[in-house]
Amino acid sequence: MKGLRRLALALAGLAAALLALTLWTARPSDPSLYPSSGPNTEAVFLVSHGWHSGLVLRRESLTGEGAGAALRNIAIRFRAYDAVEFGWGEARFYQATPTLAAFDWRLALSALFTPGGSDGVIQVVGLARPVRASFPQADIVPVSLSQQGFARLLARLDGGFRLADGQPADLGPGLYGPSLFYAGEERFSYSNVCNHWVAGLLNAAGLPITPVLDTHPAGLLSDLRWRAGLKIMERAPAEPDLSKP
Repeated sequence: MKGLRRLALALAGLAAALLALTLWTARPSDPSLYPSSGPNTEAVFLVSHGWHSGLVLRRESLTGEGAGAALRNIAIRFRAYDAVEFGWGEARFYQATPTLAAFDWRLALSALFTPGGSDGVIQVVGLARPVRASFPQADIVPVSLSQQGFARLLARLDGGFRLADGQPADLGPGLYGPSLFYAGEERFSYSNVCNHWVAGLLNAAGLPITPVLDTHPAGLLSDLRWRAGLKIMERAPAEPDLSKP
């Protein structure tokens, strides 16, 4: 009985500590930026791929207020596409993991717990079709931002690229579609994973975020529903299988 009591007290203490950490690290919204009350807004889309999330922006918007050399270069390089997806992750693990089937625990643990963090990379993907058609199985959250909030998002995103000779450092082909990897400035660790990176972009635009919850895409989606009042876009209905009678 004493052993069970100690276990219950330990679990209660752990839950209390986790709750305190969640509340302590939560970041508020900026009412001057979000929600937008003006007629001129910019739509972005958070895309959850199940284990990783990214952010989709209109390519034409990449040269607006807040953009710098990196985004202007990308806008030109991906000029054949209407929209662009940005995702961030640890250099070795991200580039070696196109799907969950390729998941390598050794790379994952190294990415999470390397002292001082690991190098980060940004994947940029050109989208020729609307976001729902491009990612039919993903959870997608449309986010309407004020122009000022979007400008701050662009500035934070642009600052995440490492420059070489004034241009974003190209690391070669990405994981899917017409894509490229670029060197990132931020360090990856257990306290700064890909979903934290996306949440940070949205927070720069004025949205409230809760980093403890945002560690996993499911938590990030719930956080956006609870604190920002956003909704997940409905998935397209499955096409009938015409091969069956």
